[in-house]
Amino acid sequence: MVVGFSTGSLALGNFRLGLQMVRGQRTKAIELSALREEELQSLVDAIDSLPLDDFTYISFHAPSRLVRLTESELIEIMQPVIRRCWPIIVHPDVISDFEAWATLGSQLCVENMDKRKRVGRTALELQWYFDRLPESQLCFDIGHARQIDPTMLEAEKILRQFGERLKEVHLSLVTSSSSHERLKYECMVAFQRVAHLINPDAAIILETPVIESEMSDELEKAAAILNYGRGDSN
Repeated sequence: MVVGFSTGSLALGNFRLGLQMVRGQRTKAIELSALREEELQSLVDAIDSLPLDDFTYISFHAPSRLVRLTESELIEIMQPVIRRCWPIIVHPDVISDFEAWATLGSQLCVENMDKRKRVGRTALELQWYFDRLPESQLCFDIGHARQIDPTMLEAEKILRQFGERLKEVHLSLVTSSSSHERLKYECMVAFQRVAHLINPDAAIILETPVIESEMSDELEKAAAILNYGRGDSN
């Protein structure tokens, strides 16, 4: 599996620093994050100047909340990303203009949500979006799924029902207050229960807020989760 980090989790609002940290780990995957609306334009404007040639997988996380922009305006600003055919991660509660989002086809990756949101948390709620956006893919946030259902039964249901759509996995510990933290034993054990259902072609993006010296340890934890049940539990 190709494993990397989100620039947003490593360096909040500073995508250049986040990218520098990821490149230092020689990982092949990266998610360029514009999670906040005000971060969007500067990241899109910088794309041509970013050192991305070493990555085999690049995705783009769209803003999780729109205040000033309409959905059509957001999609227009993201045209440089769309032209590069990178997967675009979108929270389902941002989506209401289905006709506009349908123009992204399979580039659109709908992410399952945590308990703060009223939509997109379960397989049933995700189905509503996939019915209306049949070409879209899934970004599976395993930490969100565990927060919604600690038994991991809902996580299993999502992966079994939409596994053929799976493009990217977000990996982190999501707390009861919905903050993302480093991987810990209890969440690793829970994640291992469904690791065998994750398509090995999916990219794994760590959303853990680590400093540079902690990144290699976090990558090792991710490997321990993903290898579980695949003939290598070490």
